[in-house]
Amino acid sequence: MKEKLCKLIDVKSLVTLTLTGVMAYLSISGREVSETFKTIYVMIIGFYFGTQTTKKQ
Repeated sequence: MKEKLCKLIDVKSLVTLTLTGVMAYLSISGREVSETFKTIYVMIIGFYFGTQTTKKQ
């Protein structure tokens, strides 16, 4: 359990979680999300899950 928590608290995980929180907040509050932010968000999420898949193999 402690090892999983340590892995979660690395830089790319924190960036991904922070951006996901910001995206959720903007969507829930009804504010418009810029195309630039959407593009950056999708790229980071894709990179994060791509590296997670590679690590498991």
